[in-house]
Amino acid sequence: MRGLTVRAVLFACTADLIPLYALYAMLFADHGLSTAQISSLLAIWSATSFVLEIPSGAWADTVSRRALLIGSAALLVAAFSCWTLFPSYAGFALGFVLWGASGSLRSGTFEALLYDDLAARSATASYPRITGYVRAAAESGALVGILAAAPLYAWGGYPLIGWSSVAIAAVHTCTAAALPAAPKTVSAREIEDLADACLSDDGALPPAASSPLRSGGGPSLASDGGEPLRSAAGPPLSSGRAEAPQTGGDPADSRAGVRYLRMLRLGLRESLRVRMIRRGLLLAAMLNGITAFDEYFALLAGNAGVAPSITPLLVGLTVAGGLAGTALAGRTESMRPRTMAAALFLGGVLFIGGALLAGLAADHPDAVYVLTGVGFSAIGVAYGIDYNAEVVAAARLQDAIEGPARATVTSVGGFLTELLALAVFGFVGLASVWLPIPPTVALLGVPLLVIAALVPSWLPVRRDEAAAGSHDGGPIEAGP
Repeated sequence: MRGLTVRAVLFACTADLIPLYALYAMLFADHGLSTAQISSLLAIWSATSFVLEIPSGAWADTVSRRALLIGSAALLVAAFSCWTLFPSYAGFALGFVLWGASGSLRSGTFEALLYDDLAARSATASYPRITGYVRAAAESGALVGILAAAPLYAWGGYPLIGWSSVAIAAVHTCTAAALPAAPKTVSAREIEDLADACLSDDGALPPAASSPLRSGGGPSLASDGGEPLRSAAGPPLSSGRAEAPQTGGDPADSRAGVRYLRMLRLGLRESLRVRMIRRGLLLAAMLNGITAFDEYFALLAGNAGVAPSITPLLVGLTVAGGLAGTALAGRTESMRPRTMAAALFLGGVLFIGGALLAGLAADHPDAVYVLTGVGFSAIGVAYGIDYNAEVVAAARLQDAIEGPARATVTSVGGFLTELLALAVFGFVGLASVWLPIPPTVALLGVPLLVIAALVPSWLPVRRDEAAAGSHDGGPIEAGP
């Protein structure tokens, strides 16, 4: 267990230990790009992930997840190399396409690999705690990378920051190769049997002949049609790939496309038909997607008149908040939905107030660092609340998934996340035509207030709550 945690933590840490994260918005601006052009680049990034998200999730349920994560890391190396070698709009756009492809290969794949490895050890109860460590490691890496950007910029400007980011991405590739090849919990033959059942008249998956995929017991989830959705738990495969069927004398690779399409269908079906998973996916996606506002923190600091060498320190305050929030996820995993809703409402208020306070610094140059320091600290607290809620919601969602297409289901959440991120980028691109950056960023805190209202009915129930037939003190409702 400790070895798995260490490898997962190193993988997550090196993925975000990138100095470019602190200043790439200012890199674009210093090369003559407007706020609208920067938003268009971010939209290209998000759109790439949007298109590839679900197909890559089904791919991760069909082939080696570790191999996909290695490929994801290699694409990250190529993306930052492109930015450093070709610092123009076209070069930045190409880099974002590569980065978006990298993110789509990683999204869903890493979570499914981690959960299935724990399932093979009968230790899925440790998933929220380990996920909290992983997310905290990612935030720690981001914080170190952001803080390192200040001296790197002073010593060598954007080129040194760029090549340092390329080198760290190469190290990240090595950590991906060190991840375990988690055994699949079902065989390809059982997947085909389940998929064939999808073609029956009632369209419902049959109950599993053996125990459900998730460990620890509890009632099975029901689709909106009332039939249980369960996976047939086959023997684990040490290779990390699904067992290739050998029926009819066909080569194994000739069946890969069929297995891929069936996994895709199973994952989409569970995502759309199981109410708890459908709402859980939407909630996790909203909590994650709204954090696209962090792409504009550097511009918010720059608008206040903060020097480029100081900007990473202010952005680092927000990352520190996210780090604290994720590190506490193991302690807050049992929080009640109303508690999470109240925390998110407070986070929304702090985010809006912090952005407006930082904006006031532009009109008060004598107090620029006081106002931005307090403003970014408030944003950091809000950031931590959101991240904590997202980790808890994502962990409960993983525990609720019972079908064999775990990475596909998780990638549906990634797809929805990118959809919301696209909406954020589009909003900022349009709003920047009429509004300065501080009120524009402040408006991005309003969705936190909306999410807070949705949490009591959308947060997936914990296993012990499901067993007791209650959620937040009331009965678990049936129906759509």
